[in-house]
Amino acid sequence: MKVLYFDCFSGISGDMTLGALIDLGIDVELFKGELHKLNLTGYEITIQKKVKHGIAGTDIEINASKDHAHSSRNLRDIEMLIDSSGLNEQVKCFSRKVFREIAGAEAKVHNKSIDEVHFHEVGAVDSIVDIVGTSICLDLLGAQKVFSSPLHEGQGFIECLHGMLPVPVPAVMEMLAGGRIPIPVITENINTELVTPTGIGIIKCLASGFGSMPAMIIQKVGYGMGKRETGRLNAMRIVLGTLLENNGDNNGNMEEIVVLETNMDDLSPEITGYMMDRLLANGALDVFYTPVHMKKNRPAVMMTVLAGKDNEQKLADLILKESSTLGIRRSVVTRYCMNREIKNVNTGLGTVRVKVASKGDTKKIAPEYEDCKEIAIRAGLPLQEVYRMVMEKSREQLV
Repeated sequence: MKVLYFDCFSGISGDMTLGALIDLGIDVELFKGELHKLNLTGYEITIQKKVKHGIAGTDIEINASKDHAHSSRNLRDIEMLIDSSGLNEQVKCFSRKVFREIAGAEAKVHNKSIDEVHFHEVGAVDSIVDIVGTSICLDLLGAQKVFSSPLHEGQGFIECLHGMLPVPVPAVMEMLAGGRIPIPVITENINTELVTPTGIGIIKCLASGFGSMPAMIIQKVGYGMGKRETGRLNAMRIVLGTLLENNGDNNGNMEEIVVLETNMDDLSPEITGYMMDRLLANGALDVFYTPVHMKKNRPAVMMTVLAGKDNEQKLADLILKESSTLGIRRSVVTRYCMNREIKNVNTGLGTVRVKVASKGDTKKIAPEYEDCKEIAIRAGLPLQEVYRMVMEKSREQLV
């Protein structure tokens, strides 16, 4: 699977995102040709390589004509511009999604309806080019998923059209506060804005998860240069690669998962059993308990939860809510997996789901327990006999 990893070690902005994507090797003339389909006038875009702090990257400079420099547009104006363009539907859809995300935050901050919000910074020509240009680049690269590091943000105050505002600015803070996926933020001792509304609008609508870079085979790395002087490299890095799925010459998969662990010495078996059911129902890959002895020689259990990276926060919150623990240990591990799929096997007593796993010439079959249990109870047969029957039928129908 082709993926992108956004390394936001110096925050994220629209121009840095666009620059880093182009720096991955997108043909500039092809990009400009696609951008021309937007039918936006009154600006000139300059794309060039620059070296800052010894690192080369792509710098994006958008110069608007004087009569367009601070033009004000509302969401409808921008959506009409996008909808009437010659861009493909995927580019249009993502561009609209980002603008609507930012408009929603601005509306809440200024206590207006989303239709009443008039963009100034975001409605300016450069922000439109940044967002639509980013959408074009994503479409050209064809990545199937995007992941991101935590967002590094500055502090202090910056001057905007609304006056002096605290960092993060209110619209950015609003977008950080809500969302399907929690966005982690790290505050740097830098007195300026590192995360812009355009930047967070893009990554919030794009990222499947936030954290360390997943196990992947790196193919290309792009840097997009920022404009502010921060005393260090002000840039954004985007990594293009494929998720590490195939191992050597076998058909197995290798993937990263998160291990959550905590020790508990004061919960009854009823509660631990209930917690296991709740965690599995909420998407845990596995849950198990290990007997341990804690301080003062107290017998206890260590709960281990295996989770996908996109689900770990939800499961961690559930552990903290349902148990007495005050903290959870977290580690990222790589596991080898066989390719797995669920097949239906017809037996004389009903249909049973069967898990079929394969790796090269190795194949394994495992009947679904709940289906076998139901047949055993209904037919009055020993469960072991039902298992044997299902395995025989599986070999006849699946192997």
